Amino acid sequence: MRHILHPGPVTPERTNAVAGAPVPLHFVLEPGEAVDEAIAKGFAASGCIGGFVAFRGGRCEPFRFVMPAASPDALHVAWYSDTFAPAGSVEIKRACAIVGQRDDKPFIHCHGIWETSEGLQMGHMLAPNTIVAESIEVTGIGMRTATFEALPDPETNFTLFEPVQVAEDRQVKAGPRVLLAKVRPNEDISLAIEEICSRHGIGRANVHGIGSLNEVRFTDGSRVESHATEVLIREGGVESAHDRLRARLKIDVVDMDGRIFSGELVHGDNPVCVTFELVIEALE
Repeated sequence: MRHILHPGPVTPERTNAVAGAPVPLHFVLEPGEAVDEAIAKGFAASGCIGGFVAFRGGRCEPFRFVMPAASPDALHVAWYSDTFAPAGSVEIKRACAIVGQRDDKPFIHCHGIWETSEGLQMGHMLAPNTIVAESIEVTGIGMRTATFEALPDPETNFTLFEPVQVAEDRQVKAGPRVLLAKVRPNEDISLAIEEICSRHGIGRANVHGIGSLNEVRFTDGSRVESHATEVLIREGGVESAHDRLRARLKIDVVDMDGRIFSGELVHGDNPVCVTFELVIEALE
């Protein structure tokens, strides 16, 4: 499996996850608001501090985003493109926003696919600079006792989301559970999800999230030859079969040339490039 060397010391703990009680979310991003502010408002209304939301449809104007790019120096293994600023309104086809905190304020990390004046494009939304142009319905899962906190990561030299528990959750032992999780570089994403679920006694789950993979291998034989990518899980799940857990992930991914690929990931041959942030919804 491919391996990428980051500039800092390798963190011994390759995955991290915290558990809590899920709060189903369904709210509307109102026109005139920045996407990050609108999402933060919806989370606050439900008393949530971390989780994710997914949205399809809706338009934003202005809309700003970046794509993956090679690093201009040795301080990082990958970087971001210059900012794309498509003319006119942009239609969001699908996107996922991981919601957490940075410097004690709400912060989101969002990947998605959108229709612009230049055609279908994909990347990392710059949510503070993207304004809702028409109402956008979003759904997701929030948590009141845990969040993703943006912290300096010595291994990658980036500031990255890390799952953190901020309060005891007394409901989680008696009811449904959700995990906020992170996978570090060079770990196969499917195997890592299975390990996280096994550690937390989860036999079946839905998996939501975004991140980056070091090149991509699909089950149909196609591949992405780009070490820097932006990835969105389109459909993810974990099932138990023959006393073993098995993760299946269908993704959308954009490479450094802006090409978009979609498909099901090969199990055991898709290592994380920089980070992968997950919300794992336990079903049993």
